[in-house]
Amino acid sequence: MQDRRRFLQTATCAALLGATGAARALSVKPAMLSRPIPASGDSIPVIGLGTADTFNVSPGDAAAMEPLGQVLDTFNREGGYLIDTAPSYGQAEAVVGALLARHGGMRNQYFLATKIGAQGRESAMDQVRQSQKRLGTDKLDLIQVHNLIDTRNQLALLRELKQQGVTRYIGITHYTDHAHDELTELVEREKPDFLQVNLSVGDRSAEKRLLPACQANGVAVLINRPFQDGALFRQVKGRPLPGLAAEISCTSWAQIFLKFIIGHPAVTAVIPATSKPANMADNVQAGFGRQPNAALRERIAALLA
Repeated sequence: MQDRRRFLQTATCAALLGATGAARALSVKPAMLSRPIPASGDSIPVIGLGTADTFNVSPGDAAAMEPLGQVLDTFNREGGYLIDTAPSYGQAEAVVGALLARHGGMRNQYFLATKIGAQGRESAMDQVRQSQKRLGTDKLDLIQVHNLIDTRNQLALLRELKQQGVTRYIGITHYTDHAHDELTELVEREKPDFLQVNLSVGDRSAEKRLLPACQANGVAVLINRPFQDGALFRQVKGRPLPGLAAEISCTSWAQIFLKFIIGHPAVTAVIPATSKPANMADNVQAGFGRQPNAALRERIAALLA
């Protein structure tokens, strides 16, 4: 998906700019780093966009929507296209749908991930229908069982929806350490296409059993809470960037924190949420340049020990 999109973008630029422009188009910034989805072999960029809290505004509020539109524009311009949302995120699904509709025909440029968080089949189906309506599409890329709610029944439903073509992939999610044992058992037994879980330089519990289980069972991994809800920034407030930042092409603490996560071989993508275009422009740069190996990840962790 990403290679085709990049080719089309480059070809379009070349056609518009002529021979000289073609040469320049072919020498533009390289594509964002991507990782394969084991279930299909397709790749997605390592930086996605979360929408919890940050996209919970009224779709009719022009002042609130303006910066979110800029966030999406910045994200798209840098090659990002994975957007993660959920019915429980207030107006986030509707906002995403409205922004995509506003730009006209942009649905196919994005990988849309949402969730079901309900007891029982009918309640879950109601959520799926509402998600389709709000996001403006009958076909979703990923539907996840949110926070292990009615997991066994909802995974069975999601498998049906996958067979029907309603969703390309299915997954499970949680955001706290206490769920990791159950998530590990589910990964090993159910082998969903995706797992979404918390991981950060300050909270590495998922590295013990859960991420190795995902690697062993061919499960793609999305990472939430990469900044521990801002706690990591408070911890380094006023501190200059460490010398190792230059070794991995980082110009901010946010990029260091995100690259720490991307550096884990089990991670497919990380989904920081923001409503600020400047933060989006900063975050997305973690998908470019050198990435840390295992030894450098430990050096980063030592900075916050």
